[in-house]
Amino acid sequence: MEAADEARVQLAQLQAAQSSGPTLRSVVRRAKRRMLRDTEPAVLPPQVEPMSRWSGTERLMIDNRYPEWIDLYDTLDSPTRVRILDQVAALPNQPLISIVFPVFNAPEEYLRQAIQSVRGQIYTNWELCISDDRSTEPHVAKVLDEYATLDDRIRLVLRTENGHISASSNSALGLARGEWICLMDHDDLLAEHALAISAIALAEVPDAGLLYSDEDHVSDDGRRSTPYFKPDFDPLLILGQNYFSHLCMMRKDLVDGVGGFRVGVEGSQDWDLVLRILEQIQASQVVHVPHVLYHWRSHPASTASSIAAKPYVIEASRRVVQEHLDRIGVQATASTIRGSSFNRIKWTPSAKPPSVSIIVLPRSGQRFCRAIDSIRTRTTYLDFEIVVLDDGGFRPPVRQYLRDGGEWLTVIEHKGDGSDSAERNIAAAGTRGDVLCFLHDDVEVLTDSWLEELVGTLSFPEVGAVGAKLLYPDLTIQNAGVVLGIGGTVGNPHRLHFDSLSPGYFGRLMLAQCPSAVSWACMAVRREAFDAVGGFDEEHFPGMFGDVDFCLRLSRAGWRTGWTPHAELIHFENPEDSRGTDGENAVRFARDIRMLQSTWGRWLENDPSYNPNLSLAHESFPLGWPPRRPTP
Repeated sequence: MEAADEARVQLAQLQAAQSSGPTLRSVVRRAKRRMLRDTEPAVLPPQVEPMSRWSGTERLMIDNRYPEWIDLYDTLDSPTRVRILDQVAALPNQPLISIVFPVFNAPEEYLRQAIQSVRGQIYTNWELCISDDRSTEPHVAKVLDEYATLDDRIRLVLRTENGHISASSNSALGLARGEWICLMDHDDLLAEHALAISAIALAEVPDAGLLYSDEDHVSDDGRRSTPYFKPDFDPLLILGQNYFSHLCMMRKDLVDGVGGFRVGVEGSQDWDLVLRILEQIQASQVVHVPHVLYHWRSHPASTASSIAAKPYVIEASRRVVQEHLDRIGVQATASTIRGSSFNRIKWTPSAKPPSVSIIVLPRSGQRFCRAIDSIRTRTTYLDFEIVVLDDGGFRPPVRQYLRDGGEWLTVIEHKGDGSDSAERNIAAAGTRGDVLCFLHDDVEVLTDSWLEELVGTLSFPEVGAVGAKLLYPDLTIQNAGVVLGIGGTVGNPHRLHFDSLSPGYFGRLMLAQCPSAVSWACMAVRREAFDAVGGFDEEHFPGMFGDVDFCLRLSRAGWRTGWTPHAELIHFENPEDSRGTDGENAVRFARDIRMLQSTWGRWLENDPSYNPNLSLAHESFPLGWPPRRPTP
């Protein structure tokens, strides 16, 4: 048996494990260490596409039918081109778009194709600002001079010394006269409608400051692959990965206002510029265009092929995020996730960390004592209390356990048939914590620092609630945030298809982010946010979807919901259990669905954290057939 396979067997054995807390914890740690050690390739072979760097099955789920999808939904015909031209013609303003295009020794074929993709744009009010960073390959000057002579929209500066990507980008920026700046690498391709769709989108948001689109990769023979269908703007995710590139456009006055590209952060100069502009604008001024408008060239020397091609990118990626956190006053440390250019954000505890009330609600009662024990023995956070709501349904052994709890356990007695939402509200009213952490009684803590991670994520500006990574006993994903609209109601992306060590869809299982909702099986909430929305809605969402409704009301009140992969708990929920939707519960479930759809129908149709090019039929990020975005 291979070492990695043996480690997976150890993980699966946890389902049957009935051992004590420390033994369970040690098994998890040993298995994770072995899998990371034995499955991590030293260097990514250049011919391998980036997503397979992380996984096998995830990539196949994403794009095994992508060529067919392109033919059906992402190929322009003549009527579509005419329709786009009509929309552009109707715009009250057609801004000049300056494409910043730094060049250094680009292969001739790639360089010509890149420039041609600009000249072939449906939208014609552009200028291509080229800066040659003193290339040593003789064909570069020839090609650039040829195109500058051919098209007077192409502006060219020849640098007298090589200064690397930031300095060269600033030279190109110095040529720009447009209202908007578009970033482009010297070997990549723009979709022919890239600038047109962007201009149309910008017209809908008059005060927009930043725009980004979806993207894919293109090979030497022109094959497109590995589409990245991104969420709308997510202030936590941008700390972990630069999903703005590519396509990325910036208002020129904002670029000038922050001083352009910074020398010294080469490799992440675009990420750095995005972060500095984000510090100057509101989230509502960020536009996401859910169309594949940029084709990232995948070849052995490109970052699209392997981060190993440009190792300096890794440190620059960490540094620009750390400096951003420092500038906005967030006490946290950015560190590189091994084998990637992604960042993990570790929140720095304040001098007086907030007190936490962990509220455990009775459900099945079968694992109640183990849940409480796992909190007591594995939680390293100091200032917390455990509060249990006793609804009168505990069995005698559990009652004895509660009597023996002593000072570390507070029991709130509530006799009566209260709903899930009502019981949470009752328990919250009897607690002292600055943070309320709601837990089901069928979870067990895996990560010692789980509470530090949840509380730390809550310290990020505007985050009012945060969820954890919940795993089935076999350590496959049970909940990593909630997506609205899947199956007509809600779903858990990554569920069952990915295990706890998987990076998930484009690294999303490794990175803190802002889903629209999280599960109240483990949900931490700022007290002030909880009070601001009046707690859980006992009247309209007494049980099913109460957590979703709560998170959406937070959003409506100006808060965000966060999720962290670094707080892990096992949730002993049977994925095949349908007791909540069968028999006498079916009528109640149908009522709950109608209430969800009537209250939050707009969100169900378009969850901002889930791209409309992805299907609502499954939880594994499949392509949408057809996509739910508007046709160009």
